[in-house]
Amino acid sequence: MPLESIIEFISTLMTDYLYAGVFLAALIETVIPPIPTMAVFPTAGFIASQNGLGLLELFFLGILGGLGASIGSTVIYLIALKLGRTALLKYLKYVKVSEKKLVRVEEWFQKYGDKAVLFGRMIPVFREMISIPAGLLKMKLPKFLAYTILGSCAWSMTLIFIGYYFGVAAIEFL
Repeated sequence: MPLESIIEFISTLMTDYLYAGVFLAALIETVIPPIPTMAVFPTAGFIASQNGLGLLELFFLGILGGLGASIGSTVIYLIALKLGRTALLKYLKYVKVSEKKLVRVEEWFQKYGDKAVLFGRMIPVFREMISIPAGLLKMKLPKFLAYTILGSCAWSMTLIFIGYYFGVAAIEFL
């Protein structure tokens, strides 16, 4: 399935089922690497602005998006934890993640410790990748979940609010 078709599916999902759509889109975006985050959260914010959602509803939307991304990240963490480095590298080559990239992420993780998960959730590309060294290096699951949920919700809310702002600006412009 081409990337454009997947993005169109995600956009339709969010348009038709805003809250559940954002949750599912965030989960899918996290697990399937080529789907860009920018296709999910700012779009959700834009859709929310077009539907007249208020501030409280935006926060709820951001939390749902963050939880969807957190579940997807946990799936990646558990796969890395169970498969181990050698087996994982065989599969990562199909999504264009080389051993060199994995080593860089692992070094970054070791340098910054557990906080790498929290702040890694807010850095494009690292968002999904940081779950791999966390699993490979056997980070404790409760700590992984806490940092993942905090970072994912912060990222989701920020991008949703940006999309919302541009949606409101578009309405005012027209």
